[in-house]
Amino acid sequence: MEVNKSIFREYDIRGIYPSEVNEEVAYLIGRSFGTKLVEKNIKTTVVGYDNRLSSVLLEESLVKGLMECGIHVIRLGLVTTPMCYYSANYYGCNSSMMITASHNPKEYNGFKFSYNGIHNAYGKEVLEIYELIKSNKFANGSGSFENKDVKESYIDLVTSNLDFGNRKIKVVYDPGTGTGSVVAKDIFDKLKDKIDSIGICDFSDGSFPLHHPDPCVEENLTMLKEKVKEVHADLGVGYDGDADRVGFVDEKGTFIEIDKFLIIMWKYLYDKVEKKECLYDVKCSNSLHDELVKLGVKPIEYRTGNSYTRAASSEGDYPLSGELSGHVYFRDKFPGYDDGIYVGLRLIEMLSHSDKPLSYYLNDIVKYYSTPENKYLTTDEKKFEIVNNIKDYAESKGYKYITIDGVKVKFDDGFALVRASNTGPNITSRFEAKTEARLNEIKNEFENVLKKYL
Repeated sequence: MEVNKSIFREYDIRGIYPSEVNEEVAYLIGRSFGTKLVEKNIKTTVVGYDNRLSSVLLEESLVKGLMECGIHVIRLGLVTTPMCYYSANYYGCNSSMMITASHNPKEYNGFKFSYNGIHNAYGKEVLEIYELIKSNKFANGSGSFENKDVKESYIDLVTSNLDFGNRKIKVVYDPGTGTGSVVAKDIFDKLKDKIDSIGICDFSDGSFPLHHPDPCVEENLTMLKEKVKEVHADLGVGYDGDADRVGFVDEKGTFIEIDKFLIIMWKYLYDKVEKKECLYDVKCSNSLHDELVKLGVKPIEYRTGNSYTRAASSEGDYPLSGELSGHVYFRDKFPGYDDGIYVGLRLIEMLSHSDKPLSYYLNDIVKYYSTPENKYLTTDEKKFEIVNNIKDYAESKGYKYITIDGVKVKFDDGFALVRASNTGPNITSRFEAKTEARLNEIKNEFENVLKKYL
């Protein structure tokens, strides 16, 4: 069978079901991943899946492929991606395969995998799966499987290290009918003495009938905003399709970007941690950089991408780091998984020690005007060529720029970022400046250049 190479992306495998990702592809991925495990002398792996409509069928084929390599498979069933990460450590195999397409539309599915229980495979390791499938040289053996339920142990993990104050916080949470719905209510029920919680879109439906499950796109939080204002909640929290990402609105229903969340939490954490360094991705606002410096926290700008930022967060052992897309990593008293439900609980913890509303904590930060992340459809082949064209343009103008991830042109009063998406055939951009007029100037300049190449 010819497998589409384009589904093997920078930090996972992802494509449309059934044209690009289907049962036969899942079986071959299982054979290839299993062969890599045998090469690494790893005998056991955990496998979980999200609530997309194709996930169960893909899991059955994947497990078949793994067992034919001689691998013992711990089948977790329907779990969030953070639950899968936790299981790899909990069962001591430190290897995992999660069937999920995260926040992609319902017709997508895919695979995130790890060999070390610290971070997901990325770059060359993802491509190696494709190369093995092409070679058709797989390990052979007779594996086995067992079914395990990690839910209660995972709930203990995310609820046991929280330190709530005297104020009982009222929160509206929204799993977007994604996989977070299988565990969020149980977590909030366990914390009902400390948190007053109200769930919306809190049932499992992988067709995502109510809204798209990407909480870092503001339009997807409309229902959450309305509910927060209706019930006079202290905040609203949204999760993505597999619950590893998070988005927030304050008590007024105002969207809070993740870079602003990092500022709020670093103010709370500063006196509680020894290492005062924060890693964040290139998409984050300059306000994060400026506020970290004001606090006395070392800012570390890094490339975008969950597998990259999670690996770097672990290697640097930063107490708190994250990226604008909603992946956040706490390592102060948590293992460092990007877990949307846990991250939301940490903001609730912070607010429970305060008598101020959430909006108060954004009053005095350095103000910049930013666009949302813009996406421009192109092809996977063409997107890197376009980024190179933008780099050539920046050079021709004598602009300062960095190439950690795409091209980020840095001005004294703002930036222009153009990069190739890791998860689809898109160019993404983000622009920022100290005034709205200057923002429009930067945006118009670079969008006009982009139009020539798209």
